[in-house]
Amino acid sequence: MTTSLFLVQLINGLQYGLLLFLIASGLTLVFGVMGILNLAHGSMYMVGAYLVWYFFEHTGSFGLSALISAVIALLVGVFMERTLIRQLYRRNHLDQVLLTIGMIFVFNALQSILWGNDPLGVAVPPSLSGAIPMTDVLEYPIYRIFVALLCVLIAGVMYFMINKTRLGMLIRAGESNREMVECLGIDIRKLYTIVFAIGVMLAAVAGVAAAPMSSIVPGMGEHILITCFVVVVIGGMGSIKGAFVAALLVGLVDTFASVMVPQLSSMMIYILMAFILLIKPQGLFSS
Repeated sequence: MTTSLFLVQLINGLQYGLLLFLIASGLTLVFGVMGILNLAHGSMYMVGAYLVWYFFEHTGSFGLSALISAVIALLVGVFMERTLIRQLYRRNHLDQVLLTIGMIFVFNALQSILWGNDPLGVAVPPSLSGAIPMTDVLEYPIYRIFVALLCVLIAGVMYFMINKTRLGMLIRAGESNREMVECLGIDIRKLYTIVFAIGVMLAAVAGVAAAPMSSIVPGMGEHILITCFVVVVIGGMGSIKGAFVAALLVGLVDTFASVMVPQLSSMMIYILMAFILLIKPQGLFSS
């Protein structure tokens, strides 16, 4: 492997890992605080991609389309939590799996009805369409760098929110002892609504960010969901820090495996997961 190819794959792996973190952080946040195993989380990624395509076709502005898509995803999260997820808090994980799998079929059917089954694409915004020269023969797309920086920014905002704000204090308290939080007069249901809506929005924002880099196709959320579960398991269920480290590991392993051992690339992240679980059965940073 040449130095240029190594550098490109390293940046690709980090960028992919950061995008995985954006999705997986919402998944692990919801599970850690609410105890909800949301298998429909990947559908929110798909919804974000389709929403930004739809609004971009009508407005011509990627920034405005992204903002509208994020707000709609937040409202969808609120609606889902209040009408469906709220019924699962005192039920077992099997009930959660059954309901959220049903939600996957609902979202896939709605996607097919509203937008059809043909592959779609979103153009890279003109202001981010160039490439930055990294060596004499190597350039890297500005948009991919922008997505990586956006994911780092969101990760920083999440860290600040969870560790330095009152909302973050309540989220951490709700994760540790829900009954005590309720005894202190905190409306735990409102807290759960906020957490679930944020989780949904994070997945949708990841779909928005990924739309100009890949095709928008039916069922695109299922594949990314499996990878994100690998990230969550490696990092430790409920751990945001673990999700961040694990996402970078998975992104790098998957990217380099695709180049160095393409015949085994589809199984390398599962081998990584099995190896880590043999050493740390609870994940790297179990909460």
